[in-house]
Amino acid sequence: MTATPASPDPTMEAISQAVTEGRVGNVASARHKLLSLWSAIGVDGDPLHRCTLAHYLADLYEDPAQALAWDIRALDAAAAVTEQRVQEHHASLHIAGFYPSLHLNLADNYRRLGTFEAATEHIDAAEEHIPNLPRGSYGDTIRTAIAQVAEAITLRDTAHRASAPGPTA
Repeated sequence: MTATPASPDPTMEAISQAVTEGRVGNVASARHKLLSLWSAIGVDGDPLHRCTLAHYLADLYEDPAQALAWDIRALDAAAAVTEQRVQEHHASLHIAGFYPSLHLNLADNYRRLGTFEAATEHIDAAEEHIPNLPRGSYGDTIRTAIAQVAEAITLRDTAHRASAPGPTA
């Protein structure tokens, strides 16, 4: 969800740095940094900051219930993000493009928890938002993951997906 900003945004830069740290294996440190940023942003802070941070923080939890709590926060914050705010961050982004990934993550967490009705609702929402995905590798990755999670829901499979972001269980 992050890209090169149109203008410097120290909070988005700090989120990006923590995400990078988590992706190279420093999960505990990355989680600590993101939680500290969350405290600084506050529950009424910039919705783009809250959405982005919560979306990536969820990926740092192996437990699907913990990840779910952060993914719900990300989706809630996305509802308050304006197109203008996203464009201020980066001209190539659109808030509608966030929804496939946000719903995908919720569907995957609910699936892993065995809550297949809720998982189905969110995978259906992710599929409805597929036209909002950009062309290219990011969009292709999300489309593939949506198909994988949809199939896992159909099979009532609660196993962690090898292609899912974040630490493995």
